[in-house]
Amino acid sequence: MDQDERLLVERAKSDAEAFGILYDRYAEDIYRFAQARLGNVAAAEDVTAEVFVKALRGIGRYRDRGRPFSCWLYRIARNAVADHFRHEPVSRQLSDWLPDTATEVEATALRRVELDDLWRLVEKLPLQQRVAMTLRFRDDRSAREAAAVMGKSEAAVKLLIYRAVGRLRSQVAVTDDARARSALAVS
Repeated sequence: MDQDERLLVERAKSDAEAFGILYDRYAEDIYRFAQARLGNVAAAEDVTAEVFVKALRGIGRYRDRGRPFSCWLYRIARNAVADHFRHEPVSRQLSDWLPDTATEVEATALRRVELDDLWRLVEKLPLQQRVAMTLRFRDDRSAREAAAVMGKSEAAVKLLIYRAVGRLRSQVAVTDDARARSALAVS
């Protein structure tokens, strides 16, 4: 964490305006993280608000451990997303994924289903690989930014992603083979 951020976080422990600056700096990133995980704008807004309420309540206990302040916020966000899934039934309809001006509705729906299937596989990856993939590809962060959030080197994040992609390739190949066998059995 750089010196300016360190001072701002310390000020935020007793100064609401300083906390507001931190909110302005990180709210959009936390929202994107939540929205990517939840796939629902309203739920992402709720989770983002919850993250900052918890951060405000807990900032007095925050201790600088040499990592960016955002790491602490992302940890709160991961927990809030998990809480959301524990307490909210997952009920998505095809209409939730379709664009308002759907000219290629079927193609859009199929792409979305394929992406959902892929992200379900990502959710089964080991934690560090899952976090690296989420930061890099769902949150559209660079490897350097993902490394900062995770408190790892850029090379370590790239290795996690490389291993995750290898696992996903083998899992997708197995799934495709099973689909092909099912199609042959039906015909």
